Amino acid sequence: MTDEGLSLGLSPEQVEEWGSVERFEPGESNRTVTALASVAALGGFLFGYDSAVINGAVKAIGDHFHTAAGTLGFAVASALLGAAVGAVAAGRVADWFGRLWAMRLAALLFLVSAVGTALAGSLALLIVFRVIGGVGVGIASVIAPAYIAEIAPARIRGRLGSLQQLAIVLGIFVALLIDYVLATAAGGSEKNLALGLPAWRWMFLAMLVPAIVYGIGAFFIPESPRYLVVKDRLGEAGEVLRRVLGNIDIPGKVREIQQTLAREVKPTMRDLRGPALGLLPIVWVGIGLAAFQQFVGINVIFYYSSVLWQAVGFSESDSLIITVITSVVNIVTTLVAISRIDQAGRKPLLIIGSIGMTVTLGAMALVFGLAPLNSKGEPVLHGAAGPIALIAANLFVFSFGMSWGPVVWVMLGEMFPNRIRAAALSVGAAANWVANWIVSTSFPSLKNAGLGLAYGIYAACALLSLFFVLKFTHETKGVELEEMTEDVGLARSA
Repeated sequence: MTDEGLSLGLSPEQVEEWGSVERFEPGESNRTVTALASVAALGGFLFGYDSAVINGAVKAIGDHFHTAAGTLGFAVASALLGAAVGAVAAGRVADWFGRLWAMRLAALLFLVSAVGTALAGSLALLIVFRVIGGVGVGIASVIAPAYIAEIAPARIRGRLGSLQQLAIVLGIFVALLIDYVLATAAGGSEKNLALGLPAWRWMFLAMLVPAIVYGIGAFFIPESPRYLVVKDRLGEAGEVLRRVLGNIDIPGKVREIQQTLAREVKPTMRDLRGPALGLLPIVWVGIGLAAFQQFVGINVIFYYSSVLWQAVGFSESDSLIITVITSVVNIVTTLVAISRIDQAGRKPLLIIGSIGMTVTLGAMALVFGLAPLNSKGEPVLHGAAGPIALIAANLFVFSFGMSWGPVVWVMLGEMFPNRIRAAALSVGAAANWVANWIVSTSFPSLKNAGLGLAYGIYAACALLSLFFVLKFTHETKGVELEEMTEDVGLARSA
């Protein structure tokens, strides 16, 4: 150990510190890395909470501030603009200051957003604080998968990477459940609940608790070993690697990381430039995966479902219950994906999900497109149409949750070579948020034009996602991060 450590450039003190680290068996290292990944994935929980909490508040916000459909759509989607900015900035923050400081910054932004949004006295202020929270969401969406990918052994990296999506759907579930509980306790989302604040404001304020937990947790987990090697903190890197990988050749692993980094330059956005419309082909694949994940319309379900179900005849309380049930379906299917992703692989799950989403969204487009309209121009679901729409919506969530939901974030965390990972992941996450913003902002107007049209567009995107996966993606299951090149993860036409 001593000779190997010295050959890596470690000082005698570092070698002694490294050699004194307790040796972990593989089972222990699995538990350790799962615990570390779970803390990092708390950012995903806040991501999900911040994204979905608006569902129970959107009608109250519209009534309180007397907003038109287009303005309300912008207010709902405003956080996504911040998320795009946060995603782009996250890579640079992570490379300059480390993954942990990026997590702490995200937690602080969530905290500020929770208080500011809850107490906003105007729609403009509410939008400002939603954008601030969105920046935190964007940072968390980049840092969690990057950190998890960099500490996880290849044999369980898919499952651990899926923890990010599990945390997101848990955050969505908790946000929707809190929306329902608070609205029910107050007698409506616009009714006062406590301290002179209506229920919809308490929905935002409740985000304080997970934001504080996430911020504290980020002080108790170790830094990414790859970041530590970049900063020449080799003793710390060796200790972290031993904790997460167990009894392997730690000096050899550090040397492997060093050799990989030695062949690479410090990642910047300029490194993403290439021959395919100004970018490397692998970057376009990441952008495509991230964009299609949103263009299928999944967040319409989680941002607007209470308004949607009210529009077709359900009460506010029943609409919120339906939304909570849908979020439970999302959790269950994410657990299915976690259990299968390292066995079935990434690409097969994406293909199955695309087929399922195309069929279910097509069914929803047909049901809403054929439904008669009431005096307000809203579709009315008579007879079997209502149950069919509910079943199709939940099967759509099932298809998404077992495939595109978790798999895209896993692939974005592992498909890029080390030299561009942070920058490329930032661009991919930014594309995800821009696509999310486009869908979320346009839905109120599309709803007014016709729900059949809206779901028809999402069904077409689901079908296109199938062809995209078949032509442009390649399986990355079991590939070590150090082995990733610009051709891995990028399918080449025969």
